[in-house]
Amino acid sequence: MYFVYAIVNEAGKVYIGQTSDIEQRLKRHNGLLKTKSTSYTKINHGHWKLVYSEKYDTRIDALKREKELKSYQGRKFLRDEMENQGA
Repeated sequence: MYFVYAIVNEAGKVYIGQTSDIEQRLKRHNGLLKTKSTSYTKINHGHWKLVYSEKYDTRIDALKREKELKSYQGRKFLRDEMENQGA
């Protein structure tokens, strides 16, 4: 099982990614596990929280959806979803 997810920090920065273990990945984004010093979520400090996720059976499908969400239309979709959730 693979997940495509969007996280946001206090400054309103949004990160979109994919993973097979969403809980461990969120810990890595928040600095609870070792990560690269040049990663987007390390450079843009703050607590990251999960605001959106989708499940996929294959990594190929998850990567395809991640690419869609990183497009203009995908980011618009995520903004609308976050507004509907009150995030």
